[in-house]
Amino acid sequence: MSALAEKVSLDINNAIDNDRLVLPTLPEMALKVREVADDPNATIKKLVDVISNDAALTARIIRVANSPLFRAAREIEDLAMALSRLGMQYTCNLATGLAMEQMFQATSDLVDKRLREVWARSSEIAGICHVLAKHYSKLRPDQAALAGLVHQIGVLPILSYAEEHPVLLRDSFSLDEVITNAHPQLGVKILTTWEFPKELRQIPMEYMNFSRQVAQPDYADIVTVATLQSYAGSESPLAKVDYASVTAFERLGLDPDVESAEAEDLSDEMAAAMALLQ
Repeated sequence: MSALAEKVSLDINNAIDNDRLVLPTLPEMALKVREVADDPNATIKKLVDVISNDAALTARIIRVANSPLFRAAREIEDLAMALSRLGMQYTCNLATGLAMEQMFQATSDLVDKRLREVWARSSEIAGICHVLAKHYSKLRPDQAALAGLVHQIGVLPILSYAEEHPVLLRDSFSLDEVITNAHPQLGVKILTTWEFPKELRQIPMEYMNFSRQVAQPDYADIVTVATLQSYAGSESPLAKVDYASVTAFERLGLDPDVESAEAEDLSDEMAAAMALLQ
């Protein structure tokens, strides 16, 4: 690791340990939606009341309910119908994900470009997670998509730090090293602070542990496989990983050696799932 990357990683980790690093907060709409979803007595009408205050979010949720993923016999025309089709939990995770997009913007052009790249990649991985969870596990597709969206959430405070320290911003190699080194721990801290479900909180630390041993397939497995599939055929080092050494494939019942015809069958669904968040 370069001297600059080492110093910045140390600074950031010290700031975390001493609670000096300002962690990002969830957008207000996501907080309100999660509050309703966590209330055992909440009704779909209550969730409609909350979401309908945001016209753009309302339109996107209706669009999702009409997407090929749900193959409905009749078109959904209003938010209440959309929520009835999607369900409380699904809508909550979807709305959280859609609301989070606004966090991936910055005033500096360089940082803004980086954030948008992270969001675009996370959205793609989230779409793959949705389809993998639906077809290869008993895990919830909406929760899997949210897992894909937040697996690199720890990048946000690092890029905020870089915005205030231009020397790091000018050295993209060191910045990449800092992100690789520091984002997992930061991600866990952010998701814990946001009170995300326990099964999602450790994903930033676990999704790159290819030899992980757990008894049952989990959301980290889904994110691991989705990440590798997202980078397949690219110049990234992740495109060169030997899938046979990745334990997540076995737990999900996926054959790492097969250039899957099944993946072709799922390509339309994959495209529809990715479009949910874009």
